[in-house]
Amino acid sequence: MKTAVIYTDGSQECERIAQLLRSLPDVSEFLEYQLGKDFESYQFQQEFGCDATYPQVSIGNTHVGSMKETLQYLKGRGMFV
Repeated sequence: MKTAVIYTDGSQECERIAQLLRSLPDVSEFLEYQLGKDFESYQFQQEFGCDATYPQVSIGNTHVGSMKETLQYLKGRGMFV
């Protein structure tokens, strides 16, 4: 079982990925950090770089990346079809 972490700005894409991560059987814990509540924009840029987009996802000890990268990661591991 793994922990999934998402950094979100509240967009539709973030909400969709959050729902998907919550539904995965391999995810035992889900943590969601929201822009303006849990972190500020400059902190996001320091952590992920100036070109990073929302959402940013980590699963277990692996930083997966953006929405597209997360979908590819999950599909490649048979966690999502």
